[in-house]
Amino acid sequence: MMMQRMELKGAEKAKYFAATTICVYLATLCGALIVTSAFFSKMQDAVAVTAAGLFGLVMSGLLGLAFFCSQRRELRYDRIVTPNDAGANFRAVRAALLDVQWRVTSELPDRQIDAQTPDSRFTVGERVQIRFAGSDVLVASICDPSVGFSLVGRRRCAEHRALVRSAVLQAQANSRNLTAEA
Repeated sequence: MMMQRMELKGAEKAKYFAATTICVYLATLCGALIVTSAFFSKMQDAVAVTAAGLFGLVMSGLLGLAFFCSQRRELRYDRIVTPNDAGANFRAVRAALLDVQWRVTSELPDRQIDAQTPDSRFTVGERVQIRFAGSDVLVASICDPSVGFSLVGRRRCAEHRALVRSAVLQAQANSRNLTAEA
């Protein structure tokens, strides 16, 4: 089965992957430095500049790859399996989002909710996308690109996914209680 990921468009993608782009830019500069060192007249200078360029190329390449892999992993949806239908899951999640005062940016009833967490004076807030596929709920959350890719942002995104998970599981428990009472 193909891993599903949250789709980013245009400027949002450029802002989110800015750290990776900067590392690619630095690797390109290091590559240009290596090529330029071939034109040095002294062999000792050329070797030193080539070594520095190679070091920079490897380090910025590895850092860029680490950022890219980590950011792609954050875009993956977490799957929550429930016995409830999409409509019940949608209502439970929507109520939980409004309860914690998230701003719903778009919604397709019983199919998808896009939300933005409360922002502060300097940030936009994290983006959360929830999809409802039959009885499954798919949730992905990414940190605010204006703050930057950070461990704090990743922790907050994990908390947002946990909030959606608990809302769905609470709805599941409520539906069990209703059927047990009947």
